Amino acid sequence: MADDRDDVDRTTVVETGNGGGGGGVIAVVLLIIVVLVLLFVFRSQLGLGGHSTNISVPNSIDVNVKNT
Repeated sequence: MADDRDDVDRTTVVETGNGGGGGGVIAVVLLIIVVLVLLFVFRSQLGLGGHSTNISVPNSIDVNVKNT
């Protein structure tokens, strides 16, 4: 009886397609965050912010204090 265990062909399968799919999602999320931050910073130049109100405050306030 012949021993055929040594004549078996072995094949190694290497899968490389599943590990690199998350980079595009991270790039899109970072791009959205950067755009939102830029819109927040430049909202007044773009006309997105509310109108500001000018308030004038006097340099000194006179207070009369009476000792009793």
